[in-house]
Amino acid sequence: MGGFLDALNKGDRLTKEERDAAIKTTARLIGLSPKYVDESDLRIDVGHFTRELLRDERLTIGRYDGRITGPSPMDAGEAAEGDPSDAAVKAPFTATFLHYLRSELKVQNDETYYVLGGGIMPWDFGRPNNFAETTDLLQSAFTGNAHMKVLVCASYFDLATPYFSAQYTMEHLGIHPDRQKDITWKYFEAGHMMYIEKNSRAKLSKDAQEFVEGNSPRE
Repeated sequence: MGGFLDALNKGDRLTKEERDAAIKTTARLIGLSPKYVDESDLRIDVGHFTRELLRDERLTIGRYDGRITGPSPMDAGEAAEGDPSDAAVKAPFTATFLHYLRSELKVQNDETYYVLGGGIMPWDFGRPNNFAETTDLLQSAFTGNAHMKVLVCASYFDLATPYFSAQYTMEHLGIHPDRQKDITWKYFEAGHMMYIEKNSRAKLSKDAQEFVEGNSPRE
């Protein structure tokens, strides 16, 4: 929110000294080489970051969970060809759910089961030539409900929905300043699906229980 944002806003108006300083600091913080940051014009998207970070080890890090890695045989690729953190959980999750569906719920049909939206893309956001955005709905909910409370659970290693993006969004809802106290934040040393890791799953359960109990009416 400080020097990096200022550098991006200045763009081509950056002096050489300012640009060199921005490149050096960015490279130090995100673990990429100054040369790569320079050639990327200070803008590194997720696909390139996940591929470049451990390139010297011929590994790609996960988008859903940056702690999970996978081999990258094509070491010359510019961007990640897949997400090892997705591959690690999709198969067991899908198999477990289908077993539950068939064996316990006794659902029997021949319809295709889509995982993560596969087969039904693209999403219809109801806004042509625009991005998905729900902040106006959340703002309306806060405005219309004086008792509304929100719990935000964010993970440090989630590159799909980065925690700082969520924090930025919640701080720009346009709600009355007093309502920010009604937003509770909990952070996890985990990825997008924090519940796949034992300690984070226990923390999520505890945080959710405390949030509900702490905001429930007392008899």
